[in-house]
Amino acid sequence: MAVTAAVRSHVWAHGCDHAYLAEPGPGSVPPPPVEADAPAWASAQRAVHAGTQIVEVTLHGTGTGSVVLEDLEVRVAARRTPPAWNVYQMSQGCGGALTPAAFTVNLDAPRPVLRPVAGNDSGGETGRVIPAPAFPMRVSAAEPVVLRVEAATTGCDCDWSLDLRWTAPSGTGTLRIDDNGRPLRTSAATGRPAYGFATEQGRWAR
Repeated sequence: MAVTAAVRSHVWAHGCDHAYLAEPGPGSVPPPPVEADAPAWASAQRAVHAGTQIVEVTLHGTGTGSVVLEDLEVRVAARRTPPAWNVYQMSQGCGGALTPAAFTVNLDAPRPVLRPVAGNDSGGETGRVIPAPAFPMRVSAAEPVVLRVEAATTGCDCDWSLDLRWTAPSGTGTLRIDDNGRPLRTSAATGRPAYGFATEQGRWAR
């Protein structure tokens, strides 16, 4: 394989804003983790990304030359009725100085398509615009590329993945990007009971 991918599937907006769907009641769910501990926290609760999921992919070339990243496509493998679980908000509100450029995708669309969106380096209207990502791109062992995909759904419990098409001097290929061999999973959470963590009380509250 001429290109490798390191995938972060638990990326929170501004490092603090995210929500998960989980079946246990609020009395059984531990306090929210920091972002770095989110994979272990979510696994222990069997939690699912609620409404939105940000996936960050760092791509490296593996040979001596450069690799051209031709395109990135979304594959939705399954759509189910969203589970009737609780929503747990990881933050009661936060903001950031950086809004990264990203691809966005509506998983509810019959044929979901990635759409490039520009970012901003101050989180406001006066900051410098970060150009939207665009293919083709070049990567090498010394010059990686980081892609950010922001997926959203209001209608399904979706299993999905990404297919990256690449070209190198050794040939062409497609790299499947998922969650360590499992599909990425994002579920709608509309109308579900939502809880935030009341730090002063040490418990989840609506």
